[in-house]
Amino acid sequence: MAVLIKGVLRHSYADRTGIEAGDTILSINDNEIVDVLDYRFYQLNSELELKIRDKDQKIHMVRLRKPQYEELGLEFDSYLMDEEKSCRNKCVFCFIDQLPKGMRESLYFKDDDSRLSFLFGNYVTLTNLTEHEISRIIKMHISPINVSVHTTNPELRCKMMNNRFAGEALSVLKRFSDSGIALNTQIVCCPGLNDGDELIRSLNDLEALGVNLIAVVPVGITKYREGLYPLSPFTKEKARETVKIIEEFGERCLSKCGRRIAYAADELYIKAQLPIPDPSFYGDFEAIENGVGMIAMLKEDFAYALDECELNDTVKRELSVACGVAVAPYLKEILNSVKEKYPNITIHIYPIENDFFGENITVSGLIVGKDLIQQLRGKPLGEELLISSNMLRFENDLFLDDVSIDEVRETLSVKVTPVNTDGYMLLDKILGRE
Repeated sequence: MAVLIKGVLRHSYADRTGIEAGDTILSINDNEIVDVLDYRFYQLNSELELKIRDKDQKIHMVRLRKPQYEELGLEFDSYLMDEEKSCRNKCVFCFIDQLPKGMRESLYFKDDDSRLSFLFGNYVTLTNLTEHEISRIIKMHISPINVSVHTTNPELRCKMMNNRFAGEALSVLKRFSDSGIALNTQIVCCPGLNDGDELIRSLNDLEALGVNLIAVVPVGITKYREGLYPLSPFTKEKARETVKIIEEFGERCLSKCGRRIAYAADELYIKAQLPIPDPSFYGDFEAIENGVGMIAMLKEDFAYALDECELNDTVKRELSVACGVAVAPYLKEILNSVKEKYPNITIHIYPIENDFFGENITVSGLIVGKDLIQQLRGKPLGEELLISSNMLRFENDLFLDDVSIDEVRETLSVKVTPVNTDGYMLLDKILGRE
């Protein structure tokens, strides 16, 4: 294996040695370079010997010295320097399988790439890993690894993931744990499948493995499930039972090792109609990317940000905030506090029903442009409409239904501003500060 060099940064260490675009990097310090993990790991040393094949197919060695951890300065066709690995499972709860036809092609790609777990925090199932990749992760001590476990019952895992090797893949967790690799785990909880006693088993098994984190999130069910496994959404009672299991387990862990380890996603508390715990409950908010503690963090950060502002009755603004049905009551409570310091600011909060995916989908991140336009048309929006940046793809330009943010602006005749889930940034946008 080898990787083609697309470009060399000017004045970089690689440039000074004469390496050129079009050359191929074969190895670093006798370690074969296959992809981004090999390259990023082995280039960190201060003394390097690179085996290069030039454009004339001649192989030569390049030796250089540089400060440890400094970049070499090579560029490649793709970030991974290889094709992204797709998921081989057919999980009964897979959200991608519940998408309607006709959406942009990239939305239907299911990634299951361990390299993305380390580089970007993506969760992987371990069913895609070869022995070479497992050994490499252990050798490089890549940590943490984020794993979608769902259940530690091998037979149930095979059933839920529609992969006869899914149960065997659980053995990799122990190999990683024994090697001192931190494991952040996720359980997509499906009523009637991996909840109740099965959830208790999984929590106990993962604790015994010494995992760093367990995030339990409720299954998302769209209206596009024809021909798929008959899943049931969480009822209030089932959500309360699940939250109770997780909290009791967390309390035991807190007493034993000083950390809760396991947390329920905010959405489970909302479905259970239970209060969201205080910020102190979530420790360092390690599972925030799983929707765990987002509301508590937003509430705390916004309160701190507002407390740092001085009373100012000269600021006069009218604006609106669109969000998912689930978070709307909490956001209303948070934003009502603005009135005390800024009595001349008017904020309209609009919960958006998810007609596109169905009523069971209530989070802000899955609101589409079409629903936004239809439900806000004719409403008082003020001078600016704030939306969660999670509604848009990475480039902040398109909603899931390919409606552009510019189209929403033009149709509703209002400035539309995406905002990250950050209390300080939210207050800045409300006050009209850049």
